Amino acid sequence: MKPRNNFIFILVFVLYGTNTLAQLQTNERAEWFTDARFGMFIHWGIYSGAEGYWKGEKLRFHNNYAEWIKYRNRISNEEYITLLDRFVWDEIDPEKWVILAKEAGMKYLTVTAKHHDGFGLWDSQVSSYDLGDYTDPKRDVIRELSDACNKHGIKFCLYYSHWVDWEHKYGWDHSREVYGLEDQHFDQYWQEKVIPQITELLTNYGEISMLWFDMWKHHSETVVSKEQLIQLKTLIRELQPDCLVNSRLGLSIEEDPDIDFKTLGDNQLGTRKEEFPWQSPATVAHSWGFHATDDEWKSTTRLLKSLINNVSLNGNFMLNIGPRANGDVPYEISQRLREMGKWLNVNGEAIYGAEAFDLRTDQHDWGKISCKETDHNYKLFMHVFNWPLNKTLAITGIVDIPEKIYLLADKHKQPLEFEHTGAVTRIELPDKQPDRYISVLVAEYREKPEIEKGLVAQTTEGGYSLQPQNCLPAINKLQLNKSQIRESVPAHLDVSSVTKLNWKIYVSEPGEKIFDVSYSYQGNAGRAKLSIECAGQMIKHTVVPTGKTVGEPNTDWVIDSFESFRLGKVNFPTPGMYEIALEIEPGKLEEVKFQWIWID
Repeated sequence: MKPRNNFIFILVFVLYGTNTLAQLQTNERAEWFTDARFGMFIHWGIYSGAEGYWKGEKLRFHNNYAEWIKYRNRISNEEYITLLDRFVWDEIDPEKWVILAKEAGMKYLTVTAKHHDGFGLWDSQVSSYDLGDYTDPKRDVIRELSDACNKHGIKFCLYYSHWVDWEHKYGWDHSREVYGLEDQHFDQYWQEKVIPQITELLTNYGEISMLWFDMWKHHSETVVSKEQLIQLKTLIRELQPDCLVNSRLGLSIEEDPDIDFKTLGDNQLGTRKEEFPWQSPATVAHSWGFHATDDEWKSTTRLLKSLINNVSLNGNFMLNIGPRANGDVPYEISQRLREMGKWLNVNGEAIYGAEAFDLRTDQHDWGKISCKETDHNYKLFMHVFNWPLNKTLAITGIVDIPEKIYLLADKHKQPLEFEHTGAVTRIELPDKQPDRYISVLVAEYREKPEIEKGLVAQTTEGGYSLQPQNCLPAINKLQLNKSQIRESVPAHLDVSSVTKLNWKIYVSEPGEKIFDVSYSYQGNAGRAKLSIECAGQMIKHTVVPTGKTVGEPNTDWVIDSFESFRLGKVNFPTPGMYEIALEIEPGKLEEVKFQWIWID
């Protein structure tokens, strides 16, 4: 994978019926991909024998990507290859990795056929730097994995590092940023290694469902030319027309519509609904290749939430294993994968073939929604991350009344009691959630339900949190200040001139509700004002200076203080839709940092 930290970061092989939905920008090749949703990534190679250490020295970089040790610790080709002496070939059985993928509910598997170290995991006739030339008897792990995937019904995919190659004298090595590399020399590497090896892989190993490339920059920022990338992609289309190609080939999906899906950054999850196929590559710990001292294990719940998050936004999730030099998968990884598999065995209908619904991804604080349209009905799947203590789950924004609601884990589909008012469906939950990780509810509709756009949902506490992020229309992201200084300064909107914001809520229980506001103001008392108008009533407030506070004790960490103030009450006379209008009037040459309004 790429050499930097990025954003932080199943099971049964079952068909759940025909899904008639389709992401709008999905070509026919990629339909299996958007149905599969969950795949396995395998980083395994010579670096697996080092386990993050070379001659007693730890990998020379803080991100601990063990597969980068050859480059980081400046190891020669000749010394690096001696790590193969640590491999226990009698114990290495790649079929076990495929079986683990199936137990985890994964539908496809991608293995590092050639990583940045330039070493091939197959018996290549193009290069002498591969397993076939350094094992006796010869091993061809690509062949073994291909056969095992075919046997167990898993799509077989390959990772190939086309840009970076530390073995070939003209492959890209980032030291070339100092010493340079002529275009014609790189093209020599390209024509005598990349093109012939891709030809081998696409000719000799049966169906390759995906080629996953790893150039994390656009080609314009690299030594690779667009012409070379087109040559490579054309070769793929000629040899295996149905093979998917990802955006890390170096061509964006905006630049070339023939690219099948977008790859996000390492451990970067989706944040918005997309109509084109996309995927997050992710780790269970931190390193991709096995690292002896990597212990940053993500929990099963966190991994499931990552998968669900992406599916709820039309995305895929490819989760990595880094086997050791004897083929063993660390227990912490295999345990979590099998636990995810058990969850998917019950809840897979909400993942496989499921897609994003039309409500905002952050609409509800209790979890995420995915959906699926079949030949018979339309289903919404409510993935409840936070089981409400009051045993009531509110879905805000759907106008139509569901025909039935039940727990996905309930084989008998026993209906749950619910009431629907206007744009809010309130569901009575059982005392105990059926799943210890994440429970899923199903709401069935005769057809795709209509929604009321722009509503602020009621929280599990029963209130409404009105923020710049969910106002009407949404504030331009460039105007919104994200949380800063280790999140001790919250996200807020800087208001230096008269500003009006509007929100829309649905009130199902009329009566008086309290309004609070949170802001930071470092100006002079009596100069800034704000007012709220709602349900024919108005509340006025003179902005109060909030002063400073200490973000972290004993660190000289002084920040502007954000304080909350009681504004007053508004009477909502009847159930229905209400608009809340806020006007902020700062003093001359002064600024109000607005955070939120809370209605309860």
